[in-house]
Amino acid sequence: MASGEGRRRHHELVPLAALISREMKSEKMEKPTVRHGYAAQSRKGEDYYLIKTDCQRVPGNSSSTFSVFAIFDGHNGNAAAIYSREHLLNHVLSAIPRGLGRDEWLHALPRALVAGFVKADKEFQSRGETSGTTATFVIVDRWTVTVASVGDSRCILDTQGGAVTTLTVDHRLEENIEERERVTASGGEVGRLSVVGGAEIGPLRCWPGGLCLSRSIGDMDVGEFIVPIPYVKQVKLSKAGGRLVIASDGIWDALSSEMAAKSCRGLPAELAAKQVVKEALRTRGLKDDTTCIVVDIIPPDNVLPLPPPPPKKHNKLRALLFRKKSRDSASKLSKKLSAVDIVEELFEEGSAMLAERLGNDENTGQSTSGLFVCAVCQVDLAPSEGISVHAGSIFSTSAKPWQGPFLCADCRDKKDAMEGKRPSGVKVS
Repeated sequence: MASGEGRRRHHELVPLAALISREMKSEKMEKPTVRHGYAAQSRKGEDYYLIKTDCQRVPGNSSSTFSVFAIFDGHNGNAAAIYSREHLLNHVLSAIPRGLGRDEWLHALPRALVAGFVKADKEFQSRGETSGTTATFVIVDRWTVTVASVGDSRCILDTQGGAVTTLTVDHRLEENIEERERVTASGGEVGRLSVVGGAEIGPLRCWPGGLCLSRSIGDMDVGEFIVPIPYVKQVKLSKAGGRLVIASDGIWDALSSEMAAKSCRGLPAELAAKQVVKEALRTRGLKDDTTCIVVDIIPPDNVLPLPPPPPKKHNKLRALLFRKKSRDSASKLSKKLSAVDIVEELFEEGSAMLAERLGNDENTGQSTSGLFVCAVCQVDLAPSEGISVHAGSIFSTSAKPWQGPFLCADCRDKKDAMEGKRPSGVKVS
């Protein structure tokens, strides 16, 4: 009897390789399929995009793959948009500590996105070029979507239950009262363009420079109260998945979020992107660069539903009964989907204050070498060189100078200028 139990126990043991294989298979089953499509019509040649689907949190580990989708809508030239497309991703990733697990990595993303955007702005402005760009930057890691944005490009989420959620905030001075107040408090002047006779025309702009946006990357001639600090939102989709529509203002000036989502429902991602652009051009014409990326996050072993075929001709009574039955079925299906299609908000923050966005952690910024690291530009700092992001003016001492994150003197100068504590462009030696 005892020997029989021993044999059964021995039979139940599973080789390590088989266990790993099972885990990988289970992980693959739970991992959604990500498909994308892109379409654009150019008028000025200042819209640029980034699509990278083979990023890895852990180099060489395919199970750590994530995707990046971004749109950069340039103005006053295309230099800022091109720079952001080529460097922003690396700036963001360099601000995330190494060796983190997936959950820790996702938790660190919002702060890293803030640091990466500020670093991109700082480095581009150091080149002395005056162009600027919006940036809508989307990271898809399985069911988690993290979006960071400055300007008026937009990202929306359309779920199978039919709910459309905007994952960005438009930083247009015309519509955003909070941003107008922030800009004027920091030293900027907000007003419309004046023409001969004193008449004011067009949208609200920031002076000097005449920019309609309150946040962007670049725009060194406008003033540093036009900040690169992004609005960040992180959500976790249900296992029903969803569709992202990421587009420049050439789309959103013509279509509402609901109109854009509705115009392409039932189409695969590639055709959906083309349809959104087509609908925007039909509504408004080609008055601006018009760019759209559609991203489908699809449950395993599933496909997005195709539009129903057109109904066949029937007699009036039968058609009436058919339509009633169809509506009842659709209503039940919608209720069923909405019950499971819940989007969980993990993070949301839009403050333009760098201290609030970089957090409050005494250990943040200390590298394994024993030196401290600037939270923005990632340069090594000796303990005596780091300036707490929570300190007051650079001319005063902090009550807790050791409290991280820390900034180098150059990034601290940038922070003070963005917050109106020092006129833009004034350096302190």
